[in-house]
Amino acid sequence: MRSFSLTSFTLFREEQPVRDALVVFILTTLFYFFGAMLRMVQELSLFWPLNAVMAGVFARYAFLNRGIHYAICYAAMLIYDAITTQWGMASLVINLSNMVFIVTVAQLVLRDKRRTNYMPGPLSTLHLFYYCLLAAILSSLLGAIGSVGIDRQTFLPLFADWFSEQFSTGVLFLPCIMTLTWPENLSGFRLRTLIPVAALILSISASILVGGAGSLAFPLPALIWCAVRYPLPLTCMLTLVAGCAEILLVANNIINLSVVAPLQTPQLFSTRLGIAALVMSPVMVAASVDAISRLMKQVALRADFDFLTRVYSRSGLYEALKKIEHTSDSHLTVMLLDLDYFKSINDSYGHECGDYVLASFAQQVKSLVGEKGLVARMGGEEFAIATLTTDAAEGYALAERIRSAIEAYPFRWHQDTLRLTVSIGIGTRSPGNTPVSETFNLLLVEADEYLYRSKKLGRNRTSIRRDEPMLF
Repeated sequence: MRSFSLTSFTLFREEQPVRDALVVFILTTLFYFFGAMLRMVQELSLFWPLNAVMAGVFARYAFLNRGIHYAICYAAMLIYDAITTQWGMASLVINLSNMVFIVTVAQLVLRDKRRTNYMPGPLSTLHLFYYCLLAAILSSLLGAIGSVGIDRQTFLPLFADWFSEQFSTGVLFLPCIMTLTWPENLSGFRLRTLIPVAALILSISASILVGGAGSLAFPLPALIWCAVRYPLPLTCMLTLVAGCAEILLVANNIINLSVVAPLQTPQLFSTRLGIAALVMSPVMVAASVDAISRLMKQVALRADFDFLTRVYSRSGLYEALKKIEHTSDSHLTVMLLDLDYFKSINDSYGHECGDYVLASFAQQVKSLVGEKGLVARMGGEEFAIATLTTDAAEGYALAERIRSAIEAYPFRWHQDTLRLTVSIGIGTRSPGNTPVSETFNLLLVEADEYLYRSKKLGRNRTSIRRDEPMLF
């Protein structure tokens, strides 16, 4: 799963270790309290969110993975038990089992982050599923041993209860913790976007009315609908809510699995494992949709921008021109720029230097144009600028500022300073009622003609139609 950061709020700051340690202690105590309040059978909890939450926290903030922070987490558990229980030395083993789950999941997730770019996707979701399975087995072995004397039960029933709870809670909580983000934009909210949520509520209601083991699967279609319609973090949140709701409903016999008989411990064991397997389907769908969406954005970005110079590509420029709004009296000025004698730079200093020069040149031009226009690489060392101006004179003045700035700018390559010049051709006219993109095509031909004239006249100059007033 993809780790996350909140743009306007964060619990931990690497530069404030004392604050981080305090927050680890508070979070551990808080979620230990939640788990203790959910104890249902003897000393066992219906949910134990602490382990999954803290594993997600340590996986999310890599800088927290130090022995001191794990020790503080463990100490918080022991202190809580010392105040609220009579477990004595057994608390050391039981809480050590909690730490086994936390450390195992956190370290496995961090290993994935180090080995890959860790893009969200179905594969990373499966990894999380298996990590929870392994951590639950290890944790339950130790936890069941420590609980034998407390609960007066044999090892196997205790192991089954520990394992089903640890595994199901981990699968429910970890995807949510690992993808949780602060809402960025709620302006586009519409009531109809709540239809998948309404379907989820209705499906859970149907589970209550119908009952039986099969009713647990009723929310699955609605959850997959949510996965297709909503972002990954929201889908993970909804799966968490739906899964917890079903476990609570089963535990309180509101959803009656056996229809005529009261809830038995093996049924809760089966319910937990079944829901854990069920909720992974919508999370995997949401992760797949999220990965495809990101890939499409990357493909679109690569098509619209030139990778080397970080300005628009030719196709990207045409797409951007379609979005330009203009008034009837504004001028569209199109410039074609060509670096003079660029081939000699490649020949003398190599193509690596040539790439550096192109990238630096493009950024210099982009900074000079600013928000007033669009800069694109048309191919090789040729660039285009499209900008709205009040008249032709303003466009010519901008071109001259660019030409003069490039002539004065020192391009540094290792120990050498390169001095470059640029030739510019301009085409300008008022688009009137014609779309800007169509006017651009006409002016591009004109600008190309005057670029050729600038080169013919000796380079390092700007050429424009001579009938434009106040230019010559």
